[in-house]
Amino acid sequence: MAELVGPRLYGCCNCRNHVALHDDVISKAFQGRNGRAFLFSHAMNITVGPREDRHLMTGLHTVADVYCCDCHEVLGWKYERAYEETQKYKEGKFILEKSKIVKENW
Repeated sequence: MAELVGPRLYGCCNCRNHVALHDDVISKAFQGRNGRAFLFSHAMNITVGPREDRHLMTGLHTVADVYCCDCHEVLGWKYERAYEETQKYKEGKFILEKSKIVKENW
């Protein structure tokens, strides 16, 4: 009998709540607050905090921290607005820090 294999996921490092699909990774070459971070097109089972302007490595952005909806661990942020034309592709996308997520179903 064949074993059913689900999609490769990322979970919260604290409670293992599923927060993103591997298929939604756009880039693994981003920098978070605490080291490497991944850019995702979508995230799930998260809560989005209030918007604020932050000066990041690539300029001024309006971002909102994202939290695990179960344990409230800060996982990264959502890009709400990019002020520089070359950074507009990030709008609506999510940064999840590598240190804050774990692989599931790999």
